[in-house]
Amino acid sequence: MKKTLTLLIITILFCSFNIENHKKSILKNRESIVVKIDTILTVEIGGVKQFVEIKTDDSTRPVLLFLSGGPGGSMMNSASKYTNKLKDKFTIVQWDQRGAGKTLELNPSPIQPSVVQMENDTYEVIQFISKKLKKKKIYLAGCSWGNILGFYIVEKHPEVLHSYLAINPVVSQMASEKLLLIRLKEVYENNEIALKELSTVKIPFERAEDLFFIRKWLFDMDGKDYAIKDNFKDFFLEWTKTWFPVWQEVMNINLPKTLIEVKCPVYFFVGKDDIQTSTKITKEYFEKMKTPKKDLYLFEYSKHSIQESEPEKFQNIIIENILSKNTID
Repeated sequence: MKKTLTLLIITILFCSFNIENHKKSILKNRESIVVKIDTILTVEIGGVKQFVEIKTDDSTRPVLLFLSGGPGGSMMNSASKYTNKLKDKFTIVQWDQRGAGKTLELNPSPIQPSVVQMENDTYEVIQFISKKLKKKKIYLAGCSWGNILGFYIVEKHPEVLHSYLAINPVVSQMASEKLLLIRLKEVYENNEIALKELSTVKIPFERAEDLFFIRKWLFDMDGKDYAIKDNFKDFFLEWTKTWFPVWQEVMNINLPKTLIEVKCPVYFFVGKDDIQTSTKITKEYFEKMKTPKKDLYLFEYSKHSIQESEPEKFQNIIIENILSKNTID
C-alpha cells in the first residue's frame, strides 16, 4: 500500500512538473513569435505626448533607436536613406523629441526645454521601447546634438545598452565652436560682410545672433545657398527662441573632463572634414576613453551627418563590425 501511494505521489509531481514546463515553453514561444511592425505610437513622456515610430519585419530582432540631431530636429522623413539595409537586421526606432517634428505638431512643450528634461525623456523612451518590444538591452545611436542625450544614457544607464553609436558627436562644443570660428574667418578673410559679422561673435555665445552668424557662414561654405537669405535668418532666430538657452547649456558640456570611463561599448562615426562638431576633438576624446570595446570609423567623403552622405558605408560598419561583435538578448 505504501509503495502504491509513493508511486502515485511521484507520478503526480512528475505530471505537475511537465505541465509547468509546458506552460513555460508556451510562454517562451509566444515571446519569440515573429511580428511585423510598422507603426507610429503616441506616448506620454515627461508630461508631453511624443511620437515614437517602430519599423521591423521581425520583432525578435535587436532594437536600434536613433536620437535626432538639432535640437529640434527630426530624422523620421529621411530615415529610409540610411536604414534600407539596417532594417533587415534591426527593429528600427525613431523618436521625435519634445519641440521637434510630429511631437511639436501635436503639442508644444508646456515648459522651456532643458538638457536635463530631455535626458529624462530619453530614458523614459528607452524604458517604453524595451517594455513594448520585450528587450533587456538596445542599440542606441546619437546624431550630433543627439549625443548629449546618448552619452547621458551611456554614463547613467549603461545596463540598458548593447552598445552606443556616436555619430558626429557633440563632445566639447565650446572648444569646437572656437575652432570653427577661426576656420570661418580664414575662409572669408576677403569677404567684407562675412568677416564683419563673424568679428562680432562672442564665445561663449552671449546672444542668438552669435550662433546665427557662425551657422550662416558655415552653411554657406558648405554650398547651402539658403543660408544667406533673409528667410533663413528669420527661421533660425525663431528656432533660437526655444533652443538658444539649451545650446548655451550644451556649450558647458565637456566630455573629455567629465566622462572618461564607461561601462558599455562605444563606437564613433566621424566625417573627415567635420568642423561643426570637430573631428580633431572627437579623435582626442576617443583616445582618452576607457571602455570594454571601442572603435572610431572615419568617413573620408563626409563632413557632418555622415549617415546621409555615406549611408552604404555607415550601415555596413554597423552590421559587419558592431552587430556581429555584441551580445543579443
